[in-house]
Amino acid sequence: MSKQIRFNAFDMSCAGHISAGTWQHPEDQSHRFADIDYWTDLAQTLEKGVFDGIFIADVLGTYDVYGDNHDGALRWGTQTPVTDPLLVVSAMAAVTTNLGFGVTAGTAYEHPYPFARRISTLDHLTKGRVGWNVVTGYLPSAARNMGHDDQLEHDARYDHADEYLEVLYKLWEGSWEDDALVVDKEKGIFADPTKVHNITHEGEHFKVPGIHITHPSPQRTPVIYQAGASARGVRFAGENAEAIFIGAPSKQTLATQVAKIRDGLEAAGRGRDAAKIYAMLTIVVDESTEKARAKYDELLTYASDEAALVLMSGWMGVDLSTYALDEPVGNVESNAIQSTVNSFKQESDEGREWTVGDIARYSKIGGYAPVLVGNPVEVADALEEWVAATDVDGFNLSYAITPGTFEDVVKWVVPELQRRGVYPTEYAPGTLREKLHARGSQLPPEHRGYRYKISK
Repeated sequence: MSKQIRFNAFDMSCAGHISAGTWQHPEDQSHRFADIDYWTDLAQTLEKGVFDGIFIADVLGTYDVYGDNHDGALRWGTQTPVTDPLLVVSAMAAVTTNLGFGVTAGTAYEHPYPFARRISTLDHLTKGRVGWNVVTGYLPSAARNMGHDDQLEHDARYDHADEYLEVLYKLWEGSWEDDALVVDKEKGIFADPTKVHNITHEGEHFKVPGIHITHPSPQRTPVIYQAGASARGVRFAGENAEAIFIGAPSKQTLATQVAKIRDGLEAAGRGRDAAKIYAMLTIVVDESTEKARAKYDELLTYASDEAALVLMSGWMGVDLSTYALDEPVGNVESNAIQSTVNSFKQESDEGREWTVGDIARYSKIGGYAPVLVGNPVEVADALEEWVAATDVDGFNLSYAITPGTFEDVVKWVVPELQRRGVYPTEYAPGTLREKLHARGSQLPPEHRGYRYKISK
């Protein structure tokens, strides 16, 4: 029996997200990212397509590496302006029943204590459908706006994040006993003080003596998402992540990444399938190959090489405006997303050296991940081939235009996959953690966070 395929939608509260310049397309609605109806309509579309969830990316700085300024980011709307991803979740939850919500928030620029409350609040309001994408930061502009000269070095950011999560696990798992909230009107006891405990955390970066200010939510700890693919990121994911997003330009590169992640999960004392792994992908589909190809060709007329290089410069940590388009990528060392650089290096090793122009042309629709173009049968065939070749669990689908790309997937691809028996026809019951792993709403015993669970 073929492995089941899962979908997430990949979006961001900005125009265009990772498809550079396609917000100019007359059918694209991403410029409405500050309109609540944009998000509620999209959520209902995704739930109709039985998507696991919507994963909302975020940044706290501008893409100012290209040209050593943020002019290109502003001109092309390259993830600027961007609004807070957490604030749209309640509205989407109100119009859906099963869709999950993965929200991105960094560990570098906010104290874990108020963050713990915000996530617990969302988990309550969504009845347990929230996940948190843990990011350690990669844009120097965000660090400067928070009063730092630069961000911490790559591995040091993960060391800081380790303690950040320790504080959160103590608050979410170790402060309130399960039956601490009494709400006894007869006895006049709202919460039993003997069952609510200070966490008394005192570490290198944080000192948090008190209790979690919010009572336990349905999942206590949200589903932990993570997207780092460096060696340190894989170790961090092995200990914490329950869903992992990766991106690679080829099956071979992706298969290597998936194997390393599953090795990391096993090394952390968890099962190789303890986290669902989603690969970034963009789908352009229509009823015929010819219509799909024409649709893709039209999209390319709205995409921008410069906007793509603005994005890639920020991701790779190198100013690509200083390179000629025919110049080889070469050996890029940076304090940015190492996995992005490594993907291009590996791809170069497979046949030819990538140039700066190749990066622009390849990435202007769908970023650094593949784009599948074809009719429903061709796309479904390709998805099954990717799963078989890489052992990935599903796909984090980015858009060329929104909501059009997602509507096309729901209309054409989902029914074809369902016809083949490799895609769900309905949601599993319960919280997001239960839907993904079918093991209950709480962290399992082998997860790092479980060790902080209150034992009383």
